[in-house]
Amino acid sequence: MFTTETALKEAMTAIDGALGAALVDYSSGMALGTLGGNKELDLNVAAAGNTDVVRAKVRTMEMLGLKSEIEDVLITLNDQYHLIRLLKSRNNSGLFLYLALDKEKANLAMARHQLKRIEAELDI
Repeated sequence: MFTTETALKEAMTAIDGALGAALVDYSSGMALGTLGGNKELDLNVAAAGNTDVVRAKVRTMEMLGLKSEIEDVLITLNDQYHLIRLLKSRNNSGLFLYLALDKEKANLAMARHQLKRIEAELDI
């Protein structure tokens, strides 16, 4: 089982091109843990901003009456991928993993697969 710290370390080491990772509570917008990032990628700012993205998508799905669950949200920039994976396992509801990737170094399909694996092992 992964703790927050080990889950973030796993994301940063097991996923090619990882620039930064965070575990975020989207009810508060607070990062429960961060690893990586730099002066251009403030993970606490990213956590708060991406909370708004998740809330907007959840609200839109409710308004549309969609019963499906969000697995992940992908934001593609010129040089980066930003991946948001909503956690559904055990007692992790209301949380998401956020991962920023270097677009040239990352394999998006493998990154999604690895985040799913990390989610399955995460115990908070």
